[in-house]
Amino acid sequence: MSKFPLTHAELMKQAPALFTEQPHYDVSDKYHFIPTIDVIDEIKKNNWYPVSVSEAKVRDEDKEGYQQHLVRFRHFEDLLSPPENAVELLLFNSHDRSKSFSISAGIYRFVCANGLVIADSVFESYKIKHLGVRENDVATAVANITAIKPKLMQKIERLEAIELSQLEKESFARSAIPLRFDKHLQIDHQDLLIPHRDDDKSNSLYTILNVIQENLLRGNISGINKETGRRFTSKEITSISKDVDINQGLWDIVERIASIKEPSLAMAA
Repeated sequence: MSKFPLTHAELMKQAPALFTEQPHYDVSDKYHFIPTIDVIDEIKKNNWYPVSVSEAKVRDEDKEGYQQHLVRFRHFEDLLSPPENAVELLLFNSHDRSKSFSISAGIYRFVCANGLVIADSVFESYKIKHLGVRENDVATAVANITAIKPKLMQKIERLEAIELSQLEKESFARSAIPLRFDKHLQIDHQDLLIPHRDDDKSNSLYTILNVIQENLLRGNISGINKETGRRFTSKEITSISKDVDINQGLWDIVERIASIKEPSLAMAA
């Protein structure tokens, strides 16, 4: 994750698919193609700048350059004065129809370099179908995320104010296991609660969320395959889709915990 906006040259080096100028030949003639870099430039006009990019690995070499990709943007104000937690704009796309063009919201926590993806139950994703027309989907999506930014930060503050007991933390961890591990893979839920820095030695709901998220995504969790009896160690999640699914699943769990612990504070952003 860069502290400064990525240049076109850096974007090209890290994710060439952003600059693809035509869709994969398998897509329908009705497919409305928009080069991702054009949308990136459109978003930049609205004071959001790209700070991170990734593209999916492909098994079929024929799909190289057309695969799913993700660009994370940060607002100009947060680049000037980086807060502890920053609302981000997430742009998803592919040029082979494996992922539709959409813009979502996320939270970046600087202390642990974790990027959360906000669940659709909290913040709606916006599909991108037009560019440079009267009803510009990009401008509408960016405006909506910009408008909701203060409310998302308030939500973080409320999650930080909710304290979990040891039993509640363990329940959270157990609920999170299926987001990453199949039923035949057995792990110790306590391993998901191990913090990796002093700043994460807190009982706040938001901190526990980040600790569990980091352990699920970064891997190195040991367990046993109940079907074979063999031990395994989880690897880092590199799939864009799996990363998003885990993040959104964790956020959904957090929303349920918050509604139980502080019903009066439960809110949808």
